[in-house]
Amino acid sequence: MFIYYSRLYENHRRPILPIAVFCYDEKHDEPDAFTIELPELQVLQFRYDHPITAALLSKMGYTKEERVEVKKEFLRMIIRLQPDPARLNLITGFLDTYLHLNKVEERKLREEIGQLPQEEGAAILNIMNSYEKKGYERGIEKGIEQGKMEAARKLLQKGMDVNFIQEITELPMEKIEELKKSL
Repeated sequence: MFIYYSRLYENHRRPILPIAVFCYDEKHDEPDAFTIELPELQVLQFRYDHPITAALLSKMGYTKEERVEVKKEFLRMIIRLQPDPARLNLITGFLDTYLHLNKVEERKLREEIGQLPQEEGAAILNIMNSYEKKGYERGIEKGIEQGKMEAARKLLQKGMDVNFIQEITELPMEKIEELKKSL
């Protein structure tokens, strides 16, 4: 991977995000870094990320029947790599955006996770519960925002002052003005 990266950089002299896709028929551990060190001196450290690659799988061609399996394998890869919370949030968010399962598929995924070894299954469910909770919280925030917009619309229709509406709803004045123009 480092050789390909260095050749691309040599030709283009631009920042490059190195991503590797490894395809093996059976489980195979692959290093995620290339390092050259001398005693007391690190000459070179080159890293590439497997989790980003896994997230990109969500955009690759797979059949509708493979959706659950793709997501399950993605989650299995993530727990093996143990990314920090910020990276985990980014990657699972990316995957969930491009590979959103319906309720039937989610139920099938949970059933398949239940058949995995207990420790692995629990770790995957913990990840899933974490991003489901974040989605729920985002939904609540969006609902509150919509409620404020509806209240502002009704107050505007009754002829209330925009400063009063801004004080009550805590919406930015720009949104209230846009809403006023749309009435």
